[in-house]
Amino acid sequence: MPIQRLSEPPTDGSSYVIPQLEGERISIPGSKSMFRILASAIQTEGALSVFSSGSALADAPGFHHHNEAHDVFLVTKGFLKIWIGDKCKILGPGDFASVPPGVVHNPHWLGPHTETYGLVSPGEWLDFFRYISEPSNSILLPEFDDRHILEILIPKVMAAKGKYDVVFHPTHVGCEVSELDDSDKVLPDGLEPYYLVANTGPRWILGGVLSRPFITTKQSSGKFAISSIESSSELKPTLPTMQFPKVHHCFCVFEGVLEATVGDNEPCLVREGETLFVTANTPFTFKFASRFVRLWSFTTGDGIEAVIHKAGVPFKGIVLPDTAESFDGKKFEAACSELGVELL
Repeated sequence: MPIQRLSEPPTDGSSYVIPQLEGERISIPGSKSMFRILASAIQTEGALSVFSSGSALADAPGFHHHNEAHDVFLVTKGFLKIWIGDKCKILGPGDFASVPPGVVHNPHWLGPHTETYGLVSPGEWLDFFRYISEPSNSILLPEFDDRHILEILIPKVMAAKGKYDVVFHPTHVGCEVSELDDSDKVLPDGLEPYYLVANTGPRWILGGVLSRPFITTKQSSGKFAISSIESSSELKPTLPTMQFPKVHHCFCVFEGVLEATVGDNEPCLVREGETLFVTANTPFTFKFASRFVRLWSFTTGDGIEAVIHKAGVPFKGIVLPDTAESFDGKKFEAACSELGVELL
């Protein structure tokens, strides 16, 4: 039978596909933005929530921090101005920012049409978004919602004071914008705030599959990882069927077509803009079904990106190569054994 295709994440703990621009769609009044929830605490056993968002130019939500929640921002279209601690930088397509707990930040979607992917851990934090938002049926985003965001947001936040992990800093004054530089092209050694310029940072290749991590479990205190996974039908990459006993995977296809076989389901095509969620302890494998395929991988621990890292080799190039590297089967099996991944 085919894997279920749903407009919103299910509540039965099964794997699923969400079509382009679908998900649980909500909007903060006056924000001119749309949040499309692709996976939340229900699907990830509380570990994290993944969502896409679109926004036109509107007021920023205000400076705040979270005591426990880790927040990330991955820009796919337009521009995002974001204050993090004592820095402020403008991110464009492919740029990334990580905001650990306790760090004051303030994201400002600059538009005219900005799209991002976000992750927050633990996943229950997304209930704050649900609390301050309302359902929305806009195709992309409610551009002409001219309500004043702070007039609506502040009373709701005050009414729920202490219930959600959000601490606002109304008197905080942000710093001036600075340029992205060479310090924004590497991953830090541990849990700290950082920016990452598109297509920089470490790169690992396993056969014909390339992984560019935005954040690994090393930078998230073991909670999650996010990576760009890339390949091509021309390289004919082979990934054996793997089963991660404790790690959920959320794959958001950004370019091209992915053919995925999940559990006992028939092979399915997942196209640009679509999301595939694979529950922990479910076997899956991929075929890259177009000339170039790029997907964002969000995992609740060391997932497919960690296998590529440990079983592959460092890659010095910038773009996917024309020929695949050799695939070391014994090294692959050893990496899976180390990570507790079952091969089927």
